[in-house]
Amino acid sequence: MSEDVKKKKVNYSGAWKIARKLIWNYRGRLAVGGVLMLISQLSGMVLPASSKFLIDEVIGKQRYELLKWIALAIGIATLIQAVTSFALSQLLGIAAQRAITEMRKNVQAKIEKLPISYFDSTQSGQLISRIMNDAEGIRNLVGTGLVQLAGSIVTATISIGVLFWLNWRLTTGTIIVLTLFGGVLAFAFKKLRPIFRERSVINAEVTGRLSESLGGIRIVKSYTAEKREELIFARGAHRFFRNVASSMTGVSAVSSFSSLIIGAISVVMIIIGGSSVIDGSMTIGDLFMYIFFTGLLAFPIVQLSSIGTQITEALAGLDRIREIMEMTTEDDQDESRSSMKALEGRLTFEDVHFEYEENTPVLRGVSFDAPAGSTTALVGSSGSGKSTILSLVLNFVQPKSGRILIDGRDLQSIKLREYRKLLGVVLQENFLFDGTILDNVRFSNPQATLDEIKEACRIAYCDEFIDKFENGYDTVVGERGVKLSGGQKQRIAIARALLADPKILILDEATSSLDSESEQKIQASLNELRKGRTTFVIAHRLSTIRSADMILVVEAGEIVERGTHEELLLQSGRYKQLYDKQYQFEKNLFINPGEDFSEIKRVV
Repeated sequence: MSEDVKKKKVNYSGAWKIARKLIWNYRGRLAVGGVLMLISQLSGMVLPASSKFLIDEVIGKQRYELLKWIALAIGIATLIQAVTSFALSQLLGIAAQRAITEMRKNVQAKIEKLPISYFDSTQSGQLISRIMNDAEGIRNLVGTGLVQLAGSIVTATISIGVLFWLNWRLTTGTIIVLTLFGGVLAFAFKKLRPIFRERSVINAEVTGRLSESLGGIRIVKSYTAEKREELIFARGAHRFFRNVASSMTGVSAVSSFSSLIIGAISVVMIIIGGSSVIDGSMTIGDLFMYIFFTGLLAFPIVQLSSIGTQITEALAGLDRIREIMEMTTEDDQDESRSSMKALEGRLTFEDVHFEYEENTPVLRGVSFDAPAGSTTALVGSSGSGKSTILSLVLNFVQPKSGRILIDGRDLQSIKLREYRKLLGVVLQENFLFDGTILDNVRFSNPQATLDEIKEACRIAYCDEFIDKFENGYDTVVGERGVKLSGGQKQRIAIARALLADPKILILDEATSSLDSESEQKIQASLNELRKGRTTFVIAHRLSTIRSADMILVVEAGEIVERGTHEELLLQSGRYKQLYDKQYQFEKNLFINPGEDFSEIKRVV
């Protein structure tokens, strides 16, 4: 367990701010629920109140004519209590579910709009826990929990009044015992709150790791890492168990103490109440009525241990939701930015520096100009900074210093959402959703017609394999496209980018999973697609970027060479070195298939 988890406390003022807003939004239902709860509680008092008349009047004074009226009153009160309890659960239960649904929608919408840097540092399982689990506690605020709490207070107040009327000395002793119980409850909740907050954090971490493990099951099995993953999950599960065990111990201690309180009250009633009956200041009916109303007083107070724990847990969840809802989203940043009238597509880097971690530079003074409609290729060793440059173009990350200009305007000054609508992207890791091929291609342009989708797939040579599937474009690709080959997934990703009809096209190893024949076909289509569009390309085969208007050779975060393919070959520098190594690699791949060319592949 990290120190941050241990030390972090629930911000109850912030959580209550959200809670008050929720309560206000559902004030109508809660008000009706409060009335129903009051009727239900008052109806529940008829039975204990009738005990005095049953014992003193019917039995003691033999007024048997009252028996049927007492029975009728109890029957009607019981019916009213049953009806109001059912109506209450329906009214507030549905309200709670609606509130939970709305909260989940709001949190999901907020998370989707957070910057990429947040997702880079947060497990997806933790985010899922925020959306699905933390909202659950709302049911105790706008559902029956809060109304039950209010009802319990009303019942306790009325009960205290009746008890003082019956015997003020006995009631004083009872209240002293119950006050002691309230103090213990307050202390217990103070200790339990951090445990409940920590539980959600642990649950999110364990869920996140489990999600990664199941999502990467092929890698896990490839390296026979099942046992390692089993141990990692077991450690997380035991952390969760210890947390649950601690909270259960606390809640059990409160419940056990509640039993002691009930016993103590019983002792007080026997001693003081019994003495009052003997000296004639109370009748037997008074004593039975007192016992019943003491139960009505004690039960809601004991119930506080359950409702209080639930509300405490709800507030802890709301506090975590508050942390997310207070984060600055990309849309928030856009509010201070100006709109773009039109985009030609000229993109300029001016002395750009960037680092993911403090004092660990990734890019150092990168400067270049990519005219509108031109193609800029990035080559260099693995980890040299090529993909980071593309992330900056996409505005997934922002430079530490320097500027990125689009048509002469600082990229940070224009609305990000408008800018990204003009982008088409084929990233190195091709992500497909668990849906049909049609859904995945249409993802970049939901308004596209079927003919437009088929044309994009024809250009990307997807039709070659789609037509062979029994369900054609309605073929389900599976989670992350698991039912397709790497090359097929890549072609669908290219078709998706084509359908977006972008002004700026990003191709990060866009043909890396294709065989030579397919790559040549798609390269011809991409060459057509590039016309009139500003294109950035990272390619693992240098032969595929010969036609680029400018090639940037990136090493250790710096541009060490730039020029066309022919110009760079004449310079006999790093580019020619990479080109010669790759040419030799491809030549020897057929002559000496058993030779190790890992170093050559690494640098290109």
